[in-house]
Amino acid sequence: MSGKHLEIKGQVERITYYNEENGYTIARMKVQGRVGVVSVVGTMHSINPGEILKLVGFWDNHEKYGEQFKVVSYEQVMPATAKGIEKYLGSGMIKGIGPVTAKRLVARFGKETLDVIEHDIERLYEVPGIGEKRIEMIKSAWELQKEIKDVMVFLQGHGISPTYAMKIYRQYGKDSVKVVKENPFRLAMDIFGIGFITADKIAEKLGVPKDSRIRAEAGIVYVLHELSDEGNVFYPYTPLIERCREILDIDEENIRNALNGIASEGKVVIEEASSYPYPPTEEKAVYLKKFHVSETGIARQLYSILSYPKQLRLVNVERALEWVQRSLGMVLSEKQMEAVKDSINCKVMVITGGPGTGKTTIIKAIIKIYERMGQKVVLTAPTGRAAKRMAETTGCEAKTVHRLLEYNPTEVSKESSGFKRNESNPIEGDLIIVDEASMMETILTYHFLKAVPKKATLIFVGDVDQLPSVGAGNVLKDIIESGVIPTVRLKEIFRQSRESMIILNAHRINNGEMPLFGKRGAEATDFYFIQVESPEEALDRLVYLCREGIPRRFGYDPLEDIQVLSPMYKGVVGVANLNSELQRILNRNTDEIARGGKRFKRGDKVLQLRNNYDKDVYNGDIGRIVEIDRELQEIRVDFDGRIVPYDFEELDELVLAYAISVHKSQGSEYPVVIMPVMTQHFMLLQRNLIYTGITRGKRLVVLIGTKKALAIAVKNNKTQLRYTLLRSRLIKEQARFSRST
Repeated sequence: MSGKHLEIKGQVERITYYNEENGYTIARMKVQGRVGVVSVVGTMHSINPGEILKLVGFWDNHEKYGEQFKVVSYEQVMPATAKGIEKYLGSGMIKGIGPVTAKRLVARFGKETLDVIEHDIERLYEVPGIGEKRIEMIKSAWELQKEIKDVMVFLQGHGISPTYAMKIYRQYGKDSVKVVKENPFRLAMDIFGIGFITADKIAEKLGVPKDSRIRAEAGIVYVLHELSDEGNVFYPYTPLIERCREILDIDEENIRNALNGIASEGKVVIEEASSYPYPPTEEKAVYLKKFHVSETGIARQLYSILSYPKQLRLVNVERALEWVQRSLGMVLSEKQMEAVKDSINCKVMVITGGPGTGKTTIIKAIIKIYERMGQKVVLTAPTGRAAKRMAETTGCEAKTVHRLLEYNPTEVSKESSGFKRNESNPIEGDLIIVDEASMMETILTYHFLKAVPKKATLIFVGDVDQLPSVGAGNVLKDIIESGVIPTVRLKEIFRQSRESMIILNAHRINNGEMPLFGKRGAEATDFYFIQVESPEEALDRLVYLCREGIPRRFGYDPLEDIQVLSPMYKGVVGVANLNSELQRILNRNTDEIARGGKRFKRGDKVLQLRNNYDKDVYNGDIGRIVEIDRELQEIRVDFDGRIVPYDFEELDELVLAYAISVHKSQGSEYPVVIMPVMTQHFMLLQRNLIYTGITRGKRLVVLIGTKKALAIAVKNNKTQLRYTLLRSRLIKEQARFSRST
């Protein structure tokens, strides 16, 4: 190794590796005075193939990879040769120019190409195949590149990756540097993908003191958001202070003062919780304001609907039941008839039960009766997949809750929630049925109930024994346990469903019993358990089953029909490693793009990570990449026949979906589910998690692991406590109403 720094100059041939977080890059370059290509390594943000770089550093001999140039500093230089310009433009750095367009431009203008784009862009009309729309795109992208250069230099100099730097620029424009300097913690609140930890590092580099008020306030809000991501609507005061102290590493007095400060500003609400019976606590409850408004609003709105006089009046309920059974061509069970009667007599009710207990039949019967009475029926569900399945099973239109409420993200502001449907513009319907209600989280439930007309009948349908919502709260469970809302719990498994070992075993697990395995007589079951001892063996068997075992024996398509679910993200059979292995085995496509440490290929299964109302895709939606367009810098994803474009800078919203977490599978069904169950997942082995995973499979479920791990899960009926006061608020609301009447 040479201790003396040298300067070399060359052209980037390709990027071998790039770490989005820290800019660490391994590239291959043609260097002046050297034969062939050489490896250069070091921190180099957003360099592109075709660029000319001046590098300062030293030569080093790596034990495994041989000679490398270690970069200490670098400078980007515009390419001077026609070939260099073609490679530079064709790398995808300018939206509207890809390899094909770059070739055409250089063929026409040669070494003058960059000058033409910079000073005389109208001349691009001289190039065949380039029209007005494409020229406008190139012009905007080129100007954007110039405009943001100073911003990018500043941001990247403070440890912000190019992808995040671009997001910051798009959020704040020319004010980006000003915003970051004044309050870097705004980034964590305003921009998806930038958390408090990243913002805190930037603040430290900008000289923000560790014990500053602005840092303490931002840290508290961050911790409360993290706790809400864990399902909590509020958090007890003392544990909150302790958690903030651990993360911020400042004294308690600073944290208490900052908490009082943001409470006086209305950002959080601190409420005495000792008067509430559940959960029992002597602590104060600390809420982010939006959660306090939503939780108190749910109790108020729900009881307002419940106490409004019933509009539907049937002269003879028994005759209605006889008629609907004839219409459906079936005999309803006693519990099913109870549910239908309650739907006629009650303003608000809950129908809950596991798979095969007849929830769909009840919904069909209720819809028929209400339509016969001339009532307008509205069906909705929290996710697109759940709404689609509801429509398929009932034969009626069903919308997502967001679509039903006519959500418009462009109208979100301090004054507007973005939901067009609300108290002053309610949903038009006499009967509103919400399916998969266990997935309804606190804030969405509040906005939904605001839009439910008081005269309407409201029915929640769901399986309360499944995992609770991904978002904060445990709304369906709290409603049931409050005792305020009439609830019908279905337990009987119907004859046709008893034929399914998936359904029988789901109920056994839910009752704390081990599932049954093997064959029934000579007939193969739809439920299998494969015993393996190590995670490595589990991975091998799982990959084999996806690639050939199940497709060959049962005829299912590995990508369309099989969904791998895992209880955890890390580890050999965690979601991350499973995706890497399954992508390698199941998708041999070479058309790929790397972003933020992730590789996406044409044909990949991908999962949407957050609600994106502009694109009308939601957290948990699964699609397939059908095209990677380097000229337009976007990939296109097919979500159930609808093609949705993603700019390259939006790819942090997507992850591979060959394997997904059980939580992300909620509200969906798949022909085949494969799920590893290992003792390494010990902390996550819970009954409701295994139950939820199994009930996602329609035709075939395969568990791979140890029976010990499965037994641990089946016995563990303890669910993670979610701090919510909705149950108690509903009871109090009922008592308040009783006193006033």
